Amino acid sequence: MTLVQTQFRPASAHPVHGTAADAMDAAGPQVWEDMTVEVALSVMAAARTGHLIVCDEDGLCTGLVTRAGLTAVRDGSGYTDRIRLRDIADVIGPFPPPLATRTEAERAMRCRRFGALPVVDEHGNAPGVLALPR
Repeated sequence: MTLVQTQFRPASAHPVHGTAADAMDAAGPQVWEDMTVEVALSVMAAARTGHLIVCDEDGLCTGLVTRAGLTAVRDGSGYTDRIRLRDIADVIGPFPPPLATRTEAERAMRCRRFGALPVVDEHGNAPGVLALPR
Protein backbone atom coordinates (compact mmCIF):
# COMPACT_ATOMS: atom_id res chain seq x y z
CA MET A 1 0.00 0.00 0.00
CA THR A 2 1.31 3.44 -0.88
CA LEU A 3 0.57 6.44 1.29
CA VAL A 4 -0.19 9.77 -0.32
CA GLN A 5 -0.80 12.93 1.68
CA THR A 6 -2.60 15.95 0.25
CA GLN A 7 -2.73 19.35 1.84
CA PHE A 8 -5.00 22.12 0.60
CA ARG A 9 -4.70 25.86 0.97
CA PRO A 10 -7.17 28.45 -0.30
CA ALA A 11 -6.10 30.24 -3.46
CA SER A 12 -5.10 33.86 -2.99
CA ALA A 13 -3.15 36.53 -4.79
CA HIS A 14 0.57 36.27 -4.09
CA PRO A 15 2.26 39.49 -3.00
CA VAL A 16 5.25 40.68 -5.01
CA HIS A 17 7.35 41.08 -1.85
CA GLY A 18 7.27 39.09 1.33
CA THR A 19 8.28 35.64 2.44
CA ALA A 20 8.38 32.30 0.69
CA ALA A 21 5.37 31.31 2.83
CA ASP A 22 3.41 34.27 1.44
CA ALA A 23 4.10 33.20 -2.14
CA MET A 24 3.92 29.41 -1.90
CA ASP A 25 1.09 27.24 -3.15
CA ALA A 26 -0.26 24.27 -1.22
CA ALA A 27 2.17 21.38 -1.15
CA GLY A 28 -0.18 19.04 -2.98
CA PRO A 29 0.44 15.30 -2.92
CA GLN A 30 3.32 14.10 -0.79
CA VAL A 31 4.61 10.62 -1.53
CA TRP A 32 7.18 8.27 -0.04
CA GLU A 33 10.61 8.02 -1.64
CA ASP A 34 10.26 4.26 -2.22
CA MET A 35 7.40 4.81 -4.70
CA THR A 36 8.05 3.71 -8.29
CA VAL A 37 8.06 6.03 -11.29
CA GLU A 38 4.87 4.51 -12.76
CA VAL A 39 2.94 4.86 -9.51
CA ALA A 40 4.17 8.45 -9.09
CA LEU A 41 3.01 9.31 -12.62
CA SER A 42 -0.39 7.82 -11.80
CA VAL A 43 -0.65 9.86 -8.61
CA MET A 44 0.28 13.01 -10.55
CA ALA A 45 -2.35 12.32 -13.18
CA ALA A 46 -5.04 11.67 -10.58
CA ALA A 47 -4.10 14.82 -8.63
CA ARG A 48 -3.78 16.88 -11.83
CA THR A 49 -0.44 18.29 -10.74
CA GLY A 50 2.96 18.62 -12.35
CA HIS A 51 5.01 17.77 -9.27
CA LEU A 52 5.10 15.63 -6.14
CA ILE A 53 6.90 16.27 -2.88
CA VAL A 54 9.02 13.26 -1.95
CA CYS A 55 9.24 12.31 1.75
CA ASP A 56 11.33 9.80 3.68
CA GLU A 57 9.93 7.14 6.00
CA ASP A 58 9.59 9.76 8.77
CA GLY A 59 7.51 12.06 6.57
CA LEU A 60 10.30 14.61 6.13
CA CYS A 61 10.73 16.30 2.76
CA THR A 62 13.72 14.95 0.82
CA GLY A 63 12.97 16.22 -2.67
CA LEU A 64 10.55 17.00 -5.44
CA VAL A 65 9.85 15.23 -8.72
CA THR A 66 8.21 16.68 -11.79
CA ARG A 67 6.14 15.08 -14.51
CA ALA A 68 8.80 16.03 -17.09
CA GLY A 69 11.55 14.45 -14.99
CA LEU A 70 9.63 11.23 -14.38
CA THR A 71 8.64 10.95 -18.03
CA ALA A 72 12.28 11.41 -19.10
CA VAL A 73 13.38 8.64 -16.72
CA ARG A 74 10.59 6.29 -17.83
CA ASP A 75 11.37 6.87 -21.50
CA GLY A 76 15.15 6.46 -20.99
CA SER A 77 17.05 3.41 -22.14
CA GLY A 78 18.14 2.51 -18.59
CA TYR A 79 14.62 2.46 -17.15
CA THR A 80 13.47 -0.50 -15.09
CA ASP A 81 10.43 -0.88 -12.86
CA ARG A 82 12.78 -1.03 -9.86
CA ILE A 83 13.71 2.65 -10.02
CA ARG A 84 12.41 4.50 -6.96
CA LEU A 85 11.84 8.21 -6.45
CA ARG A 86 14.71 8.38 -3.96
CA ASP A 87 17.03 7.50 -6.85
CA ILE A 88 15.83 10.20 -9.24
CA ALA A 89 14.42 13.20 -7.37
CA ASP A 90 14.67 16.26 -9.64
CA VAL A 91 15.06 18.68 -6.76
CA ILE A 92 17.18 17.93 -3.72
CA GLY A 93 17.70 20.32 -0.76
CA PRO A 94 18.59 22.62 0.71
CA PHE A 95 15.10 24.08 0.62
CA PRO A 96 14.06 27.59 1.59
CA PRO A 97 12.35 28.03 4.96
CA PRO A 98 8.92 29.69 5.10
CA LEU A 99 10.45 32.91 6.46
CA ALA A 100 13.04 33.27 3.66
CA THR A 101 12.26 36.24 1.49
CA ARG A 102 10.49 35.49 -1.74
CA THR A 103 13.33 37.22 -3.63
CA GLU A 104 15.97 34.99 -1.99
CA ALA A 105 14.01 31.82 -2.71
CA GLU A 106 13.37 32.77 -6.35
CA ARG A 107 17.04 33.69 -6.85
CA ALA A 108 18.10 30.28 -5.52
CA MET A 109 15.62 28.58 -7.85
CA ARG A 110 16.94 30.46 -10.89
CA CYS A 111 20.58 29.71 -9.98
CA ARG A 112 19.81 26.01 -9.59
CA ARG A 113 17.45 26.05 -12.62
CA PHE A 114 14.41 24.76 -10.74
CA GLY A 115 10.92 25.79 -11.76
CA ALA A 116 9.49 24.76 -8.37
CA LEU A 117 10.96 24.21 -4.94
CA PRO A 118 9.44 22.87 -1.71
CA VAL A 119 9.29 25.31 1.19
CA VAL A 120 10.39 23.33 4.25
CA ASP A 121 9.92 24.30 7.89
CA GLU A 122 12.37 23.71 10.75
CA HIS A 123 10.88 20.24 11.33
CA GLY A 124 11.46 19.05 7.76
CA ASN A 125 7.79 19.30 6.75
CA ALA A 126 6.84 20.86 3.42
CA PRO A 127 3.78 23.08 3.88
CA GLY A 128 4.00 24.33 0.33
CA VAL A 129 5.77 24.72 -2.98
CA LEU A 130 7.15 27.91 -4.46
CA ALA A 131 6.99 28.09 -8.25
CA LEU A 132 8.71 30.68 -10.41
CA PRO A 133 6.36 33.14 -12.09
CA ARG A 134 5.77 32.28 -15.74
